[in-house]
Amino acid sequence: MNKGVVKFFNESKGFGFIKDEETGKEYFVHVTGLIDEIRENDEVTYELKEGKKGLNAVDVKRV
Repeated sequence: MNKGVVKFFNESKGFGFIKDEETGKEYFVHVTGLIDEIRENDEVTYELKEGKKGLNAVDVKRV
């Protein structure tokens, strides 16, 4: 389980980015990968899954 912070999330378009707490890398997140609703600056846990354009955050939960 990875930890990070929601850097950006556009509710109307249903996607955003999560910045990993340890590596500082940013991962794409789509509304279909959410367990909880998220907003910018929320602390979250997530898993990574290979997507069409690289790794995506899935099973995203607020901490």
